Amino acid sequence: MTSTPFNRPIRVLVAKVGLDGHDRGARIIATTLRDAGMEVIYTGLRQTPEMVVNTALQEDVDAIGISILSGAHMTVFPKVMALMKEKGMDDVLVTGGGIIPEQDMETLNQSGVGKLFPPGTSTQDIVTYITNWVKQNRNF
Repeated sequence: MTSTPFNRPIRVLVAKVGLDGHDRGARIIATTLRDAGMEVIYTGLRQTPEMVVNTALQEDVDAIGISILSGAHMTVFPKVMALMKEKGMDDVLVTGGGIIPEQDMETLNQSGVGKLFPPGTSTQDIVTYITNWVKQNRNF
């Protein structure tokens, strides 16, 4: 079991934001994280940033993973980050992946978004990243 310092499983919200209807990758990641011992909340398709942040707050997650293939990453991630800041969710990781150009990944990282993963990334790399980040950064 991948647990936190509180000896409970790491809780991760996996979300598809916007009108992108392709969720195979998000479901694979959700299953991989669950198989690694994490507790996964999968929101399904067509979520708004507000829905994602509200669900993350209600579910007391350690991390939010956003899958985005639509090209709206430079709108979605900053909106999620702003909403999280408003709600005082400063110790929750925002990560994700999809079709995001390297330059945009760097810009998003500089604004506080965690590591972003392109297609083809090893699922074990994602598990390791989330696990290490949560153990190092969550304030319990």
